[in-house]
Amino acid sequence: MKQLTYLAALCVAILSFSACSPKLTPFTQRLQNEQRWGDEDLKSIQFYLSDDIVLRRKARAGDSKIVSGEIKIVNGEKVEEIVIPKGTPGILLFRPKANRFAVSFESGSDERFLMFGPNPRSNNRYALLASDWKRRGGEVTYDGRKYYTPSSSAYASLMVDLKRVKKVSVKSRRAKGRT
Repeated sequence: MKQLTYLAALCVAILSFSACSPKLTPFTQRLQNEQRWGDEDLKSIQFYLSDDIVLRRKARAGDSKIVSGEIKIVNGEKVEEIVIPKGTPGILLFRPKANRFAVSFESGSDERFLMFGPNPRSNNRYALLASDWKRRGGEVTYDGRKYYTPSSSAYASLMVDLKRVKKVSVKSRRAKGRT
């Protein structure tokens, strides 16, 4: 009987924790149009990353300004690597074009951002943009430097907690009357 009570309590705890976790929705142009979000609205939205993004660049001798990454040896070369994990929160810094977002997932500099835009291959989700995607990866600019990102990062897209966004977006008040 004691084990049954313990099991029931454990199930209730698991269900209550899962109810608290945000339900993330992919960000698309359609969603933005439906919600009629302008620039200021978009800047107040908390974005999340759907998948890991890995950025790599060759570390040069005497390059002492490695702030956000770590040095690894890959194929005998020193490589600076920055990993932005799935679920990392980010904010919109600016929009260089109507359907392009510069999103920052790291504080310290407004140069630490990645570009996202609608990807027709994934239902127009706002996915990571690179200057040139090839079979094995693409090239992105981050913190003013060129980085290589593997092709797996191409599927990383922006997500939003729609329930939370709707709460924030609604501006309402009730007039009490005047006598």
